[in-house]
Amino acid sequence: MFFVTAVAQESQSPAPPLPANIPPEAVVHSQLIFGNLAGQEAVWKDAEGVIHIFYQFNDRGRGPKLDAEYRLDKSGVPVSVAIKGNDYLKSPVEEQFTLKDGAAQWKNPSEDAQQAGATGKFYSAIYGPPEELAMMVRAALAHGGQLDLLPAGAIRAEQAGGLEIAGPTPLKVTMYAVHGLDLSPSIIWLDDKQQFFAAGSTWAMMIRQGHEAGARSLIEIQSAYEQARAKALVPKATQRPTGDLVIKNVSVFDVESGKVRRNRTVTVRGERIVSVSAPAAKGAMVIDGTGKMLLPGLWDMHAHVTGNDPLLDIAAGVTTARDLANDETTLLALRQRIDRLEEIGPRIIAAGFIDGPGPYQGPTKILAGTAEEALGFVRHYHDSGYPQIKMYSSLKPGLVPVVIGEAHKLGMRVSGHIPAGMTAEECVRLGQDEIQHMNMIFLNFMPDVKETRTPARFIEPGLRGGDLDLGSKPVLDFVTLLREKHVVVDPTMTAWEGTYLDRPGATSATFAAVAGRLPAQTQRGLRAGGGLPVTPESDAKYRKSYAKMVQMLKVLYDGGVQLVPGTDNFAGFAYHRELEIYQSAGIPAARVLRMATLDSARVMNKDKDLGSIAPGKLADMILVDGDPTQNISDIRKVRTVIKDGVVYAPAEIYRFLGITPVQ
Repeated sequence: MFFVTAVAQESQSPAPPLPANIPPEAVVHSQLIFGNLAGQEAVWKDAEGVIHIFYQFNDRGRGPKLDAEYRLDKSGVPVSVAIKGNDYLKSPVEEQFTLKDGAAQWKNPSEDAQQAGATGKFYSAIYGPPEELAMMVRAALAHGGQLDLLPAGAIRAEQAGGLEIAGPTPLKVTMYAVHGLDLSPSIIWLDDKQQFFAAGSTWAMMIRQGHEAGARSLIEIQSAYEQARAKALVPKATQRPTGDLVIKNVSVFDVESGKVRRNRTVTVRGERIVSVSAPAAKGAMVIDGTGKMLLPGLWDMHAHVTGNDPLLDIAAGVTTARDLANDETTLLALRQRIDRLEEIGPRIIAAGFIDGPGPYQGPTKILAGTAEEALGFVRHYHDSGYPQIKMYSSLKPGLVPVVIGEAHKLGMRVSGHIPAGMTAEECVRLGQDEIQHMNMIFLNFMPDVKETRTPARFIEPGLRGGDLDLGSKPVLDFVTLLREKHVVVDPTMTAWEGTYLDRPGATSATFAAVAGRLPAQTQRGLRAGGGLPVTPESDAKYRKSYAKMVQMLKVLYDGGVQLVPGTDNFAGFAYHRELEIYQSAGIPAARVLRMATLDSARVMNKDKDLGSIAPGKLADMILVDGDPTQNISDIRKVRTVIKDGVVYAPAEIYRFLGITPVQ
């Protein structure tokens, strides 16, 4: 039943149709999100040689819609680019670029600039469609595999694999790894004529129309390449002690008492802590902790672990990540590689994701439309070892008690969004153990907002949340209900900081502290905006509502509601910012650190082994400069990470990703 149901749901596509004016000769690619058709890219060339591109997809009511025109010189470098439409969150987009007599000029919502001496450099558009990467690779190959970019940076394209696609006419495709655009190589597949064939991952794959069934084969080859790179880093960035591991002369943060124990010696034997006071034994590997603080490993309680996330987590001191939606097979394989130390990453605790079918369904094939299906999925996740179920926005309200009842019967937790048509209070009274995202708390006081499967769940709290009286009886009564029902809140504050405060041209506040350490093109992306579309009126309302969300953190904390920090964002860096926001709300830094360690471990029933530094517990610890119990921002200064007694070097991990290590 499980397999049949999952396959049957694939036919329910949220993809918008291609416009009628797309010419028949256009080459069309399908945008897949978790294997489901979500959109398209169409490319054609007119009589004057102008390349036209139409690109769109629908991701739960979000997604871009772009018309682009590119003119290339004989070497494949753009001499003009024009892009119009809207971005992922529906903000209007207009981007222009021209290259004339060696001088480049460009303008987009975040940039208005020019550069001399630009001949031969490829302008990397902020809003470039997938086809642009194929153009870039062709131009790089025409220049010996290397290509300078505008406004900054350079790429190197290397052949990294190949495959013959079966069919009536077999097609040979080649995989290229493009270094320099992101923290790891961007992967793209070209056919034997160097035309774009596919690019993407398990989450989202763009592939030539008619070849969608081949996406899995491409991903398998990509994964092998990526795994080989990740495995090569292990001996450079890890060390497994042959005897005891000792951290001496170190200040230890005792999360139980909230106190700092000075001048301690912590001994690890194998994967467990054996002492926090005994002198070092002969033959031990010794780390001098003078001037540093030892804390338990951090927990990111809202992750979707993919790509570089495992590396970014460990480098940031996150030794446990709770994954709240992912491809089961892919995630299981990753967990096994991490457990075998074939790759570097945190321990991963997975939650089983369940949504309902429909035009706004989540990125999954686990879609329950009936009670029988809902029960089957809960049991499947339980039998697969998942400790928790996460419900999503399109799940029918009538199925919520079915999911909660079966999960609780099996000893599982239930968390999630508040399904459309319900309030948070209704879900709490039905037994939901945890609520994801602060907007879901605010929507509880906006019962007229029924359609929360769409971006309305972001927009309405942004427009109206600033007027919510946090001292009112409805708010305080709800806080009391959360405390009495022992409901946990995972607020993902960095998501709302970006959604409501990011503006084109200004570096995202969430990443301002680290932007200068990142590669040039990544820095550029952090200045591109990415928040909701704004008018002068909505701008002020969004800022006011975000400030009210920060205040709500303190109301929940003062009301005795358990908060757990999670990102749902740029792994590692967003987590540090999440903790800073908690302190800015008025929560003492020592209590924030407890939420990030022992409290999170207790929520997941893992505190017997994790969450604090004590004899008998697993050796998950981080060594930091400064004192984050007073200034939470010192949590950014992670020097050494220990997980299961293995020592990790964050500086080596950051260098591998093209990130400047912490100074």
